Amino acid sequence: MLTSRGGKTAKLHYMANNFRMLAPGDHVVCAVSGEPIPLENLRYWNVERQEAYASADIAVDAAENRR
Repeated sequence: MLTSRGGKTAKLHYMANNFRMLAPGDHVVCAVSGEPIPLENLRYWNVERQEAYASADIAVDAAENRR
């Protein structure tokens, strides 16, 4: 599913194995690429930095570049 222009960005609290919705929406924004990530496709995030990532490769690159 592609995020529509009218979609709203959700605010989430990322936990180790899940996330909690703080403000409703249909997507979050990748912390690195800036692309919208539909919530049903969200698989990668960093708990300490509270950031979402669009793919595993982006998540690994973010972790390696911020050490």
